[in-house]
Amino acid sequence: MEIDASLCNYLVAAFILLCFSFYHWYQRPKRFPPGPRGIPVLGVLPFLGRWIERKLYQWSREYGPVMAVRLGRKDMIVLSDYDVINQAFVKQGQKFSGRRHLSFYPPSHEKYGLVFLDYGPLFKSQRKFGVATLSGLGVGNSSMETRVKEETFYLNEAIRSKHGKTFDISKLLSKAIANNICSVTFGMRYDYDDTKFLEIIDTVLNDLWSISLYSRFHDPQVNTAFRSFSFEPKFRFIPPFRAGYQKFMSDLEFVKASLGQIIDEHDATFDGKNLRDFVDAFLKQIKAGKKEFTRKQLVGYMRDLLVAGTDTSSSTLLWAALCLLHFPDAQQKLYDEIKDIIGSEGSVSASHTTMMPYTNAFIQEVFRFRTLAPLGIIHKTNEDAELSGYVIPRNTAVIINIWAVHNDPDYWKDPGTFRPERFIDENGDFVKSNRVIPFSVGMRRCLGEQLARMEIFIFLVSLLQKFEFLPDEDESLPPLDYPSRASAFVPHPFKMIARER
Repeated sequence: MEIDASLCNYLVAAFILLCFSFYHWYQRPKRFPPGPRGIPVLGVLPFLGRWIERKLYQWSREYGPVMAVRLGRKDMIVLSDYDVINQAFVKQGQKFSGRRHLSFYPPSHEKYGLVFLDYGPLFKSQRKFGVATLSGLGVGNSSMETRVKEETFYLNEAIRSKHGKTFDISKLLSKAIANNICSVTFGMRYDYDDTKFLEIIDTVLNDLWSISLYSRFHDPQVNTAFRSFSFEPKFRFIPPFRAGYQKFMSDLEFVKASLGQIIDEHDATFDGKNLRDFVDAFLKQIKAGKKEFTRKQLVGYMRDLLVAGTDTSSSTLLWAALCLLHFPDAQQKLYDEIKDIIGSEGSVSASHTTMMPYTNAFIQEVFRFRTLAPLGIIHKTNEDAELSGYVIPRNTAVIINIWAVHNDPDYWKDPGTFRPERFIDENGDFVKSNRVIPFSVGMRRCLGEQLARMEIFIFLVSLLQKFEFLPDEDESLPPLDYPSRASAFVPHPFKMIARER
């Protein structure tokens, strides 16, 4: 049978185009790190499985701690070792401190705040302002400690009101931590049953930030699928991703409007000689006519402080609570140390940290054992950079696998075992490890790290001083190795009993 000449030409052209497409797909820049490419268009997304960070670590054992992984249509660099992360983010911080453009994130939100702001003059001025202002408002000193200690009173009273019956502590922890952030940011604390407060906190923690965007889905496999559109943004137009994305957008607008109302209230009562909080300090810059200080930037900044400041500390305390239930011996050791150093009626202070080695070891082990943000927030190179002999071009996305650092079997003995004693030396002293990096490292490490560490210590000690925590006898505890979401790890819902001491 004869084949039409024009059809033959089309087939040849299609074959050449296919070969070119595969050649283009396979090509990488010279001296680029090695790593898996996956399949065209999707890359390795279909092969990530339930636990993205664990699969990436498995590949890093084959390709090395500096690895290129094709997520969607683009290569991203994955760093899976503490030394290379330190080399990139600390020693070459200016080169690795960018933020990639998130095409699924609306420009009206992405370009403002601090978390998603790209590295440059605006980021540097806003971070400098944030550090100075928060410090001036007491973060890191005794005045902030007083606020935190006052909030422990309200938290303890809320737990005491349960009268020894089973309850879910997660919402109470979120409200307490959020109140600390609210008091600094816009000068208010809210009652735990304030409906507007509850609505903002629920929206912020359940739907707003990209790392916890789909927390209401408790199946890690579903979480992994939803997480995929952060690597391939076009997925947001495809069911079932589309419905979640639309919810995300509506939540953004709700929080924007709520924070805008708080700004209006501050503006109406503004007194430049009496700055009450972060919002007032920012409004003063706006009124002074400084171009980089705008209302949109203030809304974004407030959003970031509220999300990052609440989610990190409350989730860490929630993991700590679950560990207390799983390991009653550890809970007893903590209480014994508290009773010995502070007493049953003494007031806990940040100054007690130097006297309480087991408490510090317990907290550090919670940080290591349950990494809240296994892959952190994606960075971007601001210029061409060299790392471990590889050349990483400008505008390349960079991921740090914090989970891999916290679970490296070459450094940690039995990394999958919860063991606070690993941070206690032969003299009984606490040993701080620079390889436990829950707040990341370098120029983009968490702005509120100091506050978070203070909160976690004071809240944990205060709670254990007043209560013994017991599991619900009618329900089994969720396992420690099966978090409810793949992006920001939190435990599955659980109930507990607080028995007053």
